[in-house]
Amino acid sequence: MAAWLEQTAEVRHAQGAVPQGTLVLRDGEGRAQQAVMGSFAFSTDGLGVTPGNPLSLIQASENLAEAQMLSQWFDSQWAMLRDQPQAKAELIERLRGLGSHRDASNVYALMLHHLFANGDGLDEERIVKSATGIRNTVVWKKLYKFQRDGVVGAIDKLDRFGGCIIADSVGLGKTFEALAIIKYHELRNDRVLVLCPKRLRDNWTLYKANDRRNVLASDRFNYDVLNHTDLSRDGGHSGDIDLSHVNWGNYDLVVIDESHNFRNKKSPRQGNETRYDRLMRKIIREGVKTRVLMLSATPVNNRLADLRNQIAFVTEGDDTALFEHGIASIDSTTRRAQKAFNRWLELPNEDKTPSLLIEMLGFDYFALLDHLTIARSRRHIEKYYGTHETGRFPERLQPINIKADVDRAGAFRSIRDINLEIRRLNLAAYAPLRYVLPHKQQAYDAKYSTQIRGGESFFRQVDREESLIHLLRVNVLKRMESAVSSFALTVQRQLHDVEATLAQIEAHNDEIEELDIADVDIDDPAFETLLVGRKVKVLLSDVDLLRWKQDLIEDRNRLATLHALAEQVTADRDDKLIRLRDQIAAKCAAPINEGNRKLIIFTAFADTASYLYEQLAPWAKAELGLDSALVTGAGRNQTTLPGLRRDLTSILTAFSPRSKERPAELAHEGELDILIATDCISEGQNLQDCDWLINYDIHWNPVRIIQRFGRIDRIGSTNTRIQLVNFWPNMELEEYINLEQRVSGRMVLLDISATGEENIIEQQSGNQMNDLEYRRKQLLKLQETVIDLEDLSSGVAITDLTLTDFRIDLAEYARAHPGRLETMPLGCCAITTSIDADIAPGVIFCLRAEGAAAEKTIDPSYPLAPHYLVHVGDDSAVLLPYTQAKQILDRLKRLSVGRDLPDALACARFERSTGGGEDMRHAQRQLSAAVASIVGKSEERAVASLFSPGGTHALKGEFAGVSDFEVLAYLVVLPGAGERSGA
Repeated sequence: MAAWLEQTAEVRHAQGAVPQGTLVLRDGEGRAQQAVMGSFAFSTDGLGVTPGNPLSLIQASENLAEAQMLSQWFDSQWAMLRDQPQAKAELIERLRGLGSHRDASNVYALMLHHLFANGDGLDEERIVKSATGIRNTVVWKKLYKFQRDGVVGAIDKLDRFGGCIIADSVGLGKTFEALAIIKYHELRNDRVLVLCPKRLRDNWTLYKANDRRNVLASDRFNYDVLNHTDLSRDGGHSGDIDLSHVNWGNYDLVVIDESHNFRNKKSPRQGNETRYDRLMRKIIREGVKTRVLMLSATPVNNRLADLRNQIAFVTEGDDTALFEHGIASIDSTTRRAQKAFNRWLELPNEDKTPSLLIEMLGFDYFALLDHLTIARSRRHIEKYYGTHETGRFPERLQPINIKADVDRAGAFRSIRDINLEIRRLNLAAYAPLRYVLPHKQQAYDAKYSTQIRGGESFFRQVDREESLIHLLRVNVLKRMESAVSSFALTVQRQLHDVEATLAQIEAHNDEIEELDIADVDIDDPAFETLLVGRKVKVLLSDVDLLRWKQDLIEDRNRLATLHALAEQVTADRDDKLIRLRDQIAAKCAAPINEGNRKLIIFTAFADTASYLYEQLAPWAKAELGLDSALVTGAGRNQTTLPGLRRDLTSILTAFSPRSKERPAELAHEGELDILIATDCISEGQNLQDCDWLINYDIHWNPVRIIQRFGRIDRIGSTNTRIQLVNFWPNMELEEYINLEQRVSGRMVLLDISATGEENIIEQQSGNQMNDLEYRRKQLLKLQETVIDLEDLSSGVAITDLTLTDFRIDLAEYARAHPGRLETMPLGCCAITTSIDADIAPGVIFCLRAEGAAAEKTIDPSYPLAPHYLVHVGDDSAVLLPYTQAKQILDRLKRLSVGRDLPDALACARFERSTGGGEDMRHAQRQLSAAVASIVGKSEERAVASLFSPGGTHALKGEFAGVSDFEVLAYLVVLPGAGERSGA
């Protein structure tokens, strides 16, 4: 009411009326009953409705005669407005608008406007400057509406904050969004660098090549492309770039593909600079101001703090870079969120709900993500954009699960028995430091150990060797699960290494060098940081030769036995291979999409892929008329199409010509139907011409399985249905996962306690999936259904942790109703009903702290200040305090979206319960409760600060009460028609 009266007073004053307030109350026949006039404000305290101490000179009528006299004077003043008819019409229209009922979506948009009206709106015209010509490019015209919104949002964040993480789900086209952003910057004459994993290099170089297969050739991209690993090199060439002469500091924009590979910045080796350190120092901090665009479907894995190091690229390591945007400390924000997440993880499973986690996380974490990330899921696209433009996503059929034996003849020993033999292996050839004599160990520690945390502790090379041996055991087990042929090759290589080491010892060399472990052909990225670095050299005189030889001979005997066992399982006895052939034949006989005979076979190992190609390609050509190809990323690509080149791009284009937009003049190259591949193509590839994907072996990391499936489970697929086929070990999954736990021993627990860090090995390898129980649950789930990547982290998606939806809602409303939100008065209200059981009746207030009190109350963990959202129940109990703003916004959205007309029945009920708005005491009690909850929280933190470093912010009189707040808007939520209200 106060806000409405203030609006009226402003209009009258603007038209030259006396700068005094005049209020006349009339009966039904228009006769004056009471009149008040004087220099009082048309506000709640000015009228005496709420406590206050205004200096007012007020004259009020004491009887009907005085009321009549004062009303006649008022009428004469009012009559003067006739000389300005537009003013009278405007005043009446304002009053009518103030008294009319509003729809819930209108008030929802108004609250968003107050919360986010700081230039953050996704306004394409404002952000993407037309003069650049970006809208005329091929890449821009290829974008769907949701992708264009993502590009606009990212460009805005790059301009305002210096960086952005695009975290859209697998299959939504992050690469094309990034290319549009790159083109926008190139049109502004910015120099752009793309950093990508080596296996994805061809993805990026194709779009800048003068190549007929480049669908964006006319856009003439001119960015540089370097591999992540190039950051570890000081010389040599990467493509046509001479690394020794690169001007690292001269890039205006750096695009980091798969940016989650840069989660960890701890330097793992003494005296060496990591890729993370070099990227930060040479590219981001040096030279010109560099904007950073990061692409990742998993920027937050099991650790919410993963985000911190990626954000550091944006802020150049400045922890207070977002202070003006409500984030006092990025480090503190992520640490608080991680602690809340850890507490949530410890809860019983029945209590561990995504909504509870969202409630436990501080709102500053949501705000941090909101400032720097663009994150949309498949569900998001379907809900907010529809599928009219993109087409429907294909239906995921229930996965086919196959448990095959190793040997159809039954002669090969069980996995359990083989595992026992693997555990008994010493693998002594790879651990010379294990046999160094005790009195010599200190000298080798000094030479080869890694200094950690500024010298507080050391990561001993002997510990690195032991960790590597545990990983090698796991590798042997995984290869046996993949294919018996790969198992035989691995055992044969290790047997050769043992014999070579024994030969060196027998030759009485003075010095022996640790074997080059890279020759073991280990494909898993978990090995990466253990396989690089200086070779260890030991003097034979410093080694217990007797013990070392005994262990080597024992290894030789065990490995020879295992090799002989594996060699007898030929292809005609390989049960897994035979079952795979049956699946391919069945798929061709009864395709799930008419005429589609394409399928991808994924395996973790190049050896297995080569074996499958040798066994399947001739058979498929002869029996089914299918052409096949092999892609391993190791230069051993093959194909049965005689005229087709063997580079990655040519093979993938022939396999999926429609999604790769192959030019018609290349149709003579033919089409491939079977693609056998390693994980070199598990990310960043559009292969949705295909509708079947087979996991010939199950990767330990469920993320990898979902990334593989994402090659065919993509936007723009013409397939109605898609099928996932999983080959599992022929034993219970729990038992098999426990095998890894026993084989790897204490490797996952090797935390080097003195460092205070989590698992050093795990951190260096970038493997955040070492929680076996977590993986067990996810892999079990994958037997029943295909789950989305964003659902992996215990059902919490990054799209649940951002405010993107609300910003899009605000932008859409502003586009549909230009200028409306800016002219809406304070105190707007809508009446609606709750149909959701979890949204109790009450009032959702949007408040703003005013005056000096607002400036004094600075809560570092609340970035929306001075704005506050509070949901108060019918009984005046606070249902959600302002610290749970994300949940309140979620409720507002559910209550408001689609309700574009006033709820006539709800409004009528509210009118009856309040006597036409005359009796608002119940709403006043709810408002008092809302304010009290804010003041109370503030006082709690002030008292807590007495016991915190840095002093206290407990200042007397921070909030005086209701008069320190303005009601910007509120939504009254009535119970359903069959329930009773306290109003």
